Amino acid sequence: MINDVIIKKINKYEDERGWLAELYRSDEINYKPEMVYFSATKPGVVRGPHEHVYQLDYFVFIGPGDFELHLWDRRENSQTNGEYMKIEVGEKNPTLVIVPPGVVHGYKCISKIPAYSINLPNKLYRGKKKAEELDEIRWEKNAESPYKI
Repeated sequence: MINDVIIKKINKYEDERGWLAELYRSDEINYKPEMVYFSATKPGVVRGPHEHVYQLDYFVFIGPGDFELHLWDRRENSQTNGEYMKIEVGEKNPTLVIVPPGVVHGYKCISKIPAYSINLPNKLYRGKKKAEELDEIRWEKNAESPYKI
C-alpha cells in the first residue's frame, strides 16, 4: 500500500430496479472536488502514467469494463517512497481511489469492452477558464521513463 493513497471498495445496492452506488459522501472522506469528468477507455488502451504537483485525483472505477491501475510513489518525504502497486478495478471490483500529488498513476483497459471511469479532482483542469499551466508531469511521453504500463 502506498502512503496517503485511499482505496475504498464501492458497494452496489441492488434491487428489482437495478443498482445504486454512493460515489462520494462528505461525512466519510474530507474532500472537496472542484470538477467532475467521465471517460471511456477502449480495450487495450493505456492512460498515463502521469502525476500532478498539486492536484489530488478522486477516481471512481465502477464499470462497465475493468482496468489495471498502476501507482508509483515519487514523493521524497513519503514513508513509501519508491513503492509500486497494481490493482484491478472496475466492474469486477468497484473501487474508489484517491491519488495524492507526487504519486505517478495510470491505467489500462483490460476488458473486451470499453471501460468507464469518473474523476472528481480537487483542482480545475488548467485553472479558472483554463488559463493556467497544466499541473501534470507526463511520464508516458518520456522514452526514458521508469514508469511503464
